[in-house]
Amino acid sequence: MSDPLDPRLQLLLDKAEITDVINLYLRGADRADIPLIAAAYHDDAIEDHGGVYHGPASDYVALMAKVLPKGGIMNHLATNVVIEVDGDVAIAEHYILAFARMKEKGGDKFDTLSLARAVDRFEKRDGQWKIALRRLAWEWNHEMPLAESWGRGMMFPEGTELVRGAKHPHDILYQMAAG
Repeated sequence: MSDPLDPRLQLLLDKAEITDVINLYLRGADRADIPLIAAAYHDDAIEDHGGVYHGPASDYVALMAKVLPKGGIMNHLATNVVIEVDGDVAIAEHYILAFARMKEKGGDKFDTLSLARAVDRFEKRDGQWKIALRRLAWEWNHEMPLAESWGRGMMFPEGTELVRGAKHPHDILYQMAAG
Protein backbone atom coordinates (compact mmCIF):
# COMPACT_ATOMS: atom_id res chain seq x y z
CA MET A 1 0.00 0.00 0.00
CA SER A 2 1.41 3.40 -0.94
CA ASP A 3 1.61 6.34 1.42
CA PRO A 4 -1.16 8.93 1.04
CA LEU A 5 -0.26 12.16 -0.72
CA ASP A 6 0.40 15.35 1.16
CA PRO A 7 -3.12 16.84 1.64
CA ARG A 8 -2.05 20.07 -0.07
CA LEU A 9 -0.93 18.14 -3.15
CA GLN A 10 -4.13 16.07 -3.17
CA LEU A 11 -6.17 19.29 -3.00
CA LEU A 12 -4.33 20.65 -6.04
CA LEU A 13 -4.89 17.41 -7.95
CA ASP A 14 -8.60 17.40 -7.06
CA LYS A 15 -9.03 21.02 -8.17
CA ALA A 16 -7.17 20.34 -11.43
CA GLU A 17 -9.41 17.35 -12.21
CA ILE A 18 -12.56 19.36 -11.47
CA THR A 19 -11.32 22.21 -13.67
CA ASP A 20 -10.69 19.72 -16.49
CA VAL A 21 -14.27 18.46 -16.20
CA ILE A 22 -15.57 22.05 -16.48
CA ASN A 23 -13.39 22.85 -19.49
CA LEU A 24 -14.12 19.59 -21.31
CA TYR A 25 -17.86 20.12 -20.78
CA LEU A 26 -17.56 23.54 -22.45
CA ARG A 27 -15.49 22.07 -25.28
CA GLY A 28 -18.27 19.54 -25.75
CA ALA A 29 -20.86 22.32 -26.00
CA ASP A 30 -18.79 24.30 -28.52
CA ARG A 31 -17.97 21.33 -30.74
CA ALA A 32 -21.29 19.47 -30.28
CA ASP A 33 -19.25 16.60 -28.82
CA ILE A 34 -22.05 14.97 -26.84
CA PRO A 35 -19.89 12.26 -25.19
CA LEU A 36 -17.74 15.02 -23.64
CA ILE A 37 -20.82 16.69 -22.17
CA ALA A 38 -22.19 13.38 -20.87
CA ALA A 39 -18.84 12.47 -19.29
CA ALA A 40 -19.06 15.52 -17.00
CA TYR A 41 -22.03 14.09 -15.07
CA HIS A 42 -22.61 11.21 -12.71
CA ASP A 43 -25.37 8.88 -13.97
CA ASP A 44 -27.85 10.21 -11.37
CA ALA A 45 -26.91 13.89 -11.76
CA ILE A 46 -29.44 16.72 -11.88
CA GLU A 47 -29.17 19.69 -14.27
CA ASP A 48 -30.89 22.95 -13.32
CA HIS A 49 -30.18 25.21 -16.29
CA GLY A 50 -31.57 28.35 -14.67
CA GLY A 51 -35.17 28.26 -15.86
CA VAL A 52 -34.41 26.66 -19.24
CA TYR A 53 -34.37 23.05 -18.04
CA HIS A 54 -34.59 21.22 -14.72
CA GLY A 55 -34.32 17.47 -14.41
CA PRO A 56 -32.03 14.50 -14.96
CA ALA A 57 -28.73 15.48 -16.55
CA SER A 58 -29.05 12.48 -18.87
CA ASP A 59 -32.24 13.98 -20.36
CA TYR A 60 -30.50 17.35 -20.72
CA VAL A 61 -27.61 15.67 -22.57
CA ALA A 62 -30.13 13.96 -24.89
CA LEU A 63 -31.69 17.36 -25.61
CA MET A 64 -28.26 18.86 -26.36
CA ALA A 65 -27.57 15.94 -28.72
CA LYS A 66 -30.50 17.16 -30.84
CA VAL A 67 -29.82 20.90 -30.60
CA LEU A 68 -26.04 21.44 -30.66
CA PRO A 69 -25.09 19.72 -33.94
CA LYS A 70 -27.58 21.98 -35.77
CA GLY A 71 -26.50 25.16 -33.99
CA GLY A 72 -24.22 27.83 -35.34
CA ILE A 73 -20.90 29.05 -34.05
CA MET A 74 -20.72 28.84 -30.27
CA ASN A 75 -17.88 29.57 -27.85
CA HIS A 76 -17.94 29.18 -24.07
CA LEU A 77 -15.24 30.54 -21.77
CA ALA A 78 -14.96 29.55 -18.10
CA THR A 79 -13.67 32.31 -15.85
CA ASN A 80 -13.28 33.01 -12.14
CA VAL A 81 -13.25 29.31 -11.25
CA VAL A 82 -13.43 28.86 -7.48
CA ILE A 83 -13.44 25.33 -6.09
CA GLU A 84 -14.00 24.40 -2.44
CA VAL A 85 -13.18 20.77 -1.70
CA ASP A 86 -14.39 18.94 1.41
CA GLY A 87 -13.37 15.30 1.21
CA ASP A 88 -15.15 13.68 -1.73
CA VAL A 89 -17.53 16.62 -2.25
CA ALA A 90 -16.72 19.96 -3.84
CA ILE A 91 -18.62 23.11 -4.74
CA ALA A 92 -17.28 24.70 -7.92
CA GLU A 93 -18.44 28.13 -9.02
CA HIS A 94 -17.46 29.60 -12.37
CA TYR A 95 -18.69 32.17 -14.82
CA ILE A 96 -19.51 31.12 -18.36
CA LEU A 97 -19.09 33.79 -21.01
CA ALA A 98 -20.84 32.45 -24.10
CA PHE A 99 -20.86 33.80 -27.64
CA ALA A 100 -23.27 32.37 -30.17
CA ARG A 101 -24.21 33.17 -33.74
CA MET A 102 -27.92 32.55 -34.14
CA LYS A 103 -30.62 32.87 -36.78
CA GLU A 104 -34.05 34.37 -36.21
CA LYS A 105 -37.10 32.53 -37.49
CA GLY A 106 -37.22 35.07 -40.32
CA GLY A 107 -33.71 34.10 -41.37
CA ASP A 108 -31.67 37.09 -40.15
CA LYS A 109 -28.47 36.14 -38.35
CA PHE A 110 -27.36 37.91 -35.17
CA ASP A 111 -24.73 37.53 -32.48
CA THR A 112 -25.46 37.09 -28.80
CA LEU A 113 -23.13 37.37 -25.83
CA SER A 114 -24.28 35.99 -22.48
CA LEU A 115 -22.83 35.65 -19.01
CA ALA A 116 -24.06 32.91 -16.72
CA ARG A 117 -22.73 31.50 -13.47
CA ALA A 118 -22.62 27.78 -12.81
CA VAL A 119 -22.53 26.43 -9.28
CA ASP A 120 -21.77 22.72 -9.38
CA ARG A 121 -21.79 20.10 -6.68
CA PHE A 122 -19.03 17.70 -7.64
CA GLU A 123 -18.68 14.30 -6.04
CA LYS A 124 -15.71 11.99 -6.25
CA ARG A 125 -17.00 8.47 -6.86
CA ASP A 126 -14.84 5.52 -7.83
CA GLY A 127 -11.90 7.90 -7.97
CA GLN A 128 -13.50 10.34 -10.47
CA TRP A 129 -14.82 13.84 -9.94
CA LYS A 130 -18.06 14.50 -11.81
CA ILE A 131 -21.05 16.80 -11.49
CA ALA A 132 -23.83 15.53 -9.21
CA LEU A 133 -25.87 18.77 -9.36
CA ARG A 134 -25.47 21.80 -11.60
CA ARG A 135 -27.33 25.05 -11.01
CA LEU A 136 -27.08 27.91 -13.48
CA ALA A 137 -27.86 31.59 -12.88
CA TRP A 138 -28.11 33.93 -15.86
CA GLU A 139 -26.32 37.24 -15.24
CA TRP A 140 -26.78 39.25 -18.47
CA ASN A 141 -27.17 39.08 -22.25
CA HIS A 142 -26.27 41.42 -25.12
CA GLU A 143 -27.42 40.93 -28.69
CA MET A 144 -26.08 42.63 -31.79
CA PRO A 145 -26.57 42.42 -35.53
CA LEU A 146 -24.17 40.24 -37.46
CA ALA A 147 -21.24 42.40 -38.54
CA GLU A 148 -18.28 40.10 -39.17
CA SER A 149 -15.64 42.09 -41.01
CA TRP A 150 -12.35 40.91 -39.45
CA GLY A 151 -11.20 44.34 -38.33
CA ARG A 152 -13.21 46.03 -41.08
CA GLY A 153 -11.08 44.23 -43.62
CA MET A 154 -7.74 45.26 -42.13
CA MET A 155 -6.98 41.81 -40.68
CA PHE A 156 -8.34 39.71 -43.55
CA PRO A 157 -10.04 41.25 -46.59
CA GLU A 158 -12.64 38.52 -47.06
CA GLY A 159 -12.29 36.12 -44.12
CA THR A 160 -13.05 33.26 -46.51
CA GLU A 161 -9.42 32.12 -46.42
CA LEU A 162 -9.53 31.47 -42.69
CA VAL A 163 -9.71 28.01 -41.13
CA ARG A 164 -12.83 28.17 -38.99
CA GLY A 165 -13.92 26.20 -35.95
CA ALA A 166 -16.44 23.44 -36.63
CA LYS A 167 -18.63 20.87 -34.91
CA HIS A 168 -17.53 17.33 -34.08
CA PRO A 169 -15.93 15.55 -35.98
CA HIS A 170 -14.94 18.24 -38.51
CA ASP A 171 -13.04 20.60 -36.20
CA ILE A 172 -9.23 20.76 -36.33
CA LEU A 173 -9.11 19.25 -32.82
CA TYR A 174 -10.52 15.96 -34.06
CA GLN A 175 -8.42 16.03 -37.23
CA MET A 176 -5.31 16.46 -35.06
CA ALA A 177 -6.32 13.59 -32.78
CA ALA A 178 -6.85 11.34 -35.81
CA GLY A 179 -3.30 12.03 -36.97
